Amino acid sequence: MAGQNNANNGGQQQDINQLLKVRREKLQDLQENGKDPFVITKYDVTHHSMDIKDDFEQFEGKTVSIAGRMMFKRVMGKASFCNIQDLKGSIQVYVTRDDLGEDAYKDFKRSDVGDILGIQGFVFKTKTGETSIHAKEVTLLSKSLQILPEKYHGLTDTDMRYRQRYVDLIMNPDVKETFVKRSLIIKEIRNFLDARGFMEVETPMLVSNAGGAAARPFETHYNALDEDVKLRISLELYLKRLIVGGLERVYEIGRVFRNEGVDTRHNPEFTLMELYQAYTDYEGMMELTESLFRYLAEKVCGSTKITYNGIELDFGKPFERLTMNDAIKKYANIDFDTVADDDAAKALAKEHHIEYEERHTKGDIINLFFEEFCEKELVQPTFIMDHPVAISPLTKKKPSDPEKVERFELFINTWEMCNAYSELNDPIDQRERFAAQDAAFEAGDEEANHTDEDFLNALEIGMPPTGGIGYGIDRLVMLLTDSAAIRDVLLFPTMKSLEK
Repeated sequence: MAGQNNANNGGQQQDINQLLKVRREKLQDLQENGKDPFVITKYDVTHHSMDIKDDFEQFEGKTVSIAGRMMFKRVMGKASFCNIQDLKGSIQVYVTRDDLGEDAYKDFKRSDVGDILGIQGFVFKTKTGETSIHAKEVTLLSKSLQILPEKYHGLTDTDMRYRQRYVDLIMNPDVKETFVKRSLIIKEIRNFLDARGFMEVETPMLVSNAGGAAARPFETHYNALDEDVKLRISLELYLKRLIVGGLERVYEIGRVFRNEGVDTRHNPEFTLMELYQAYTDYEGMMELTESLFRYLAEKVCGSTKITYNGIELDFGKPFERLTMNDAIKKYANIDFDTVADDDAAKALAKEHHIEYEERHTKGDIINLFFEEFCEKELVQPTFIMDHPVAISPLTKKKPSDPEKVERFELFINTWEMCNAYSELNDPIDQRERFAAQDAAFEAGDEEANHTDEDFLNALEIGMPPTGGIGYGIDRLVMLLTDSAAIRDVLLFPTMKSLEK
């Protein structure tokens, strides 16, 4: 059987090679006859397919010019049909020898599925009621020398879809729709923030000290300066410098890089948005976040109720608010407000089979309990507030409880969607927190922050009370497009190189 399969595969490859050879011969013939499609530099497109199909009454009988990829062709003697796919969809084209002339019709008959054509003609409906274009002129704009996947099976190999996204976009209309919607999401985020007086800025990607998050950075070498530098893991510390400089509302949407694993929700390079607003706190960030998510659901999905993986999520209701300790009390029946110290917390961890490291404090163990018992319960939008100070090195302490900080994370569909603080603006406290992070790094925590002297200098100049927040844009796009994996919302996700 294996030998038979090998023979079949060999035969298929031989057939494909022959088809590829024929396409190149067709191109050579066109070029030798002065019809090289690759010398054409532009084509006047007047309309897209869906513009015409959505408003047939306006276009009936009128001349239009469209351009796109031929996805189907049926030749019937003196008349033929083809299907042209463009940015917005596809439309049927009726092509006849009488309209094109003998030579042009012959060239059309020799065209291949995958070729890019310009079509000029008038709009009509066929006897079956399908909106179509009656071609008066067909222009070959680009010759496809490769073969698209077979229509009815499409491009189903997931690995190949990610590696050859250009083919994926051609063969799978829902994939194209996801990325059109991604662009709309980012556009509407900008519209929302613009209406609130925010200013979009850009900050460095190559930095000497990659701070602002708990993550391992990528490292590279800057030849001109002969210095090792890191790719940023966060946008925070530079944006806060701008708050110090008097830019009261700033945000950045940009790539950040974290040297970590790849799974359905993580990619080593991803799109992060961080924003900072002077003279507000984490309560202000909660209001902004709830309003933003509600706005995006309405603008992008048409309703404050969306469905993800068959589960309805309601952005129209006020989002639930729980402290981290209250969430643990609710879902694990443990009250960490009554746990005395690190040793008592470690004893509880042992009792509940929660793995921890010796360097961990009570605050770290609270976070481990939350991750184990609570995250999986947080399906509807829920703000988790007031984290332990041990896991929040850049956050202002709660005046009423110095073991906690004014911080929240928004959870939807069990995912952390954003992370927000009342920002720490006390340079003396910040230096102490950096020192604790340096010690944690020395003790083996590769994701710990490092002291950033220039940032401390900025804080000493003086930073006003500030609310700050970071949003994972890719995860937000997953949610609003009902996409199962982060790779489905990244045009070119990180992939291991194929062996050569």
